[in-house]
Amino acid sequence: MPDPFRLGVRVKPGAKRDAVGGRWDGTALVVAVAAPAVEGRANEAVRRAVAGAFGVRSRDVRIVRGERGRDKVVELDPAPADARERLARLLDG
Repeated sequence: MPDPFRLGVRVKPGAKRDAVGGRWDGTALVVAVAAPAVEGRANEAVRRAVAGAFGVRSRDVRIVRGERGRDKVVELDPAPADARERLARLLDG
């Protein structure tokens, strides 16, 4: 079984639509979600969006740091074998 994979994300809540891609501050992946940052709705939307981008189940995505802020660290466990390659493509997109 692959090791968990962690990545930094910058969340943009209240966007027109959910989207994953682009860089924030050089290293963090931008995750835009339509859900507002109220009562954990944006966090749940982030989990779903990241799961979709990496081809995993949303229950396999966990926010390990930054639960209440825009800058977060998320963990994929189990991670897909090509997680690093997918992240590189998403950061460039």
